[in-house]
Amino acid sequence: MPLTPTDEIVRRARAAGTGVGAFNVLQLEHAQAIVAGAENADRPVVLQISENTVRYHGALEPVALASLAVARAAKTPVAVHLDHAENPDLVREAVALGLGSVMFDASKLPYAENVAATREVVEHCHSHGVWVEAELGEVGGKGGAHTPGVRTDPDEARAFVDATGVDALAVAVGSAHQMVTRDAVLDFDLIARLRAAVDVPLVLHGSSGVSDPHLTAAIAAGMTKVNVSTHLNKAFTEAVRAHLAEHPTTVDPRTYLTPARAAVAREVSHLLAVLSS
Repeated sequence: MPLTPTDEIVRRARAAGTGVGAFNVLQLEHAQAIVAGAENADRPVVLQISENTVRYHGALEPVALASLAVARAAKTPVAVHLDHAENPDLVREAVALGLGSVMFDASKLPYAENVAATREVVEHCHSHGVWVEAELGEVGGKGGAHTPGVRTDPDEARAFVDATGVDALAVAVGSAHQMVTRDAVLDFDLIARLRAAVDVPLVLHGSSGVSDPHLTAAIAAGMTKVNVSTHLNKAFTEAVRAHLAEHPTTVDPRTYLTPARAAVAREVSHLLAVLSS
C-alpha cells in the first residue's frame, strides 16, 4: 500500500468524529509492532519519530527510511511523521527524506518568536506539500507546552493558527509527557472551547497518562490526533523483563524482542479500538 499522507488520515477521522492514533517509533521493532497492531485493528495509524529518537540514533535518515519502508509494506494506511522537532534544519531534512508531516515545537519560545519561527517552517513545508503541526501552551514532562497547571488559551490559539497557517495544533489541556500512570485529569470544557476557536485539528500530547474513558471523552470534546509513546515503552520493557526473568541465560536479543514487539502490537490494537469507539 502506498504511503498515506497524515492530513488524509486526520481529515477522515475528524469528519467521522473519531481519533487518530499516533505512536512513537524508537527503533525498528516499534515500527513493526505499531503497524502490526494497526493491521490487527484494521485502522490507520501514524508512525512518529521524535527529535529525541533522532538524537539516540545519531541521525534521522536510518530510522526514517526504516519507518517509511515498514509503512509502505503495511496492509492499512500508515503515515510517517516527525514529532517534537525544535530544530528547523531537522524539519527540512525530514521533508527531503519524504516524511509527509512534521510537528515543529517552538512552544518554549516567547509567543511572538514562536509565531515567527513556526510561520517560517510552515512556509517551507507547505511549499513541499508537507502538513505541519505546532504547539501552543505548555504540556508537562518536558517543559514547554505541557508544564503542569498551564493551559492553552482559546483566543491565543485562534490568533496563533491564523498567524502561522499551521495544519494542526497541539494544546495543553491537562496531560503530561512521560507519565507511567494513566490518571491525568483533562479539561474537557477547554477542549471543546479550543475546538470551537480553531478550524484545524487538535492534538493531544502526553496521552500515555490518559485513561481509556478519558481518551474517548477527549475525542468527543474535540480532540483528533492522539500521541502515545511512554505507554508503549512500558509494555515493551515489561515484556522484556518478564522474558529475561523466565530465561535468565538468554543472550539472543531476538528471543526477548519478539514478545516485546507483540506486547506493543496488542496495546496499539487496543488503543486504536478505543479511539475509534
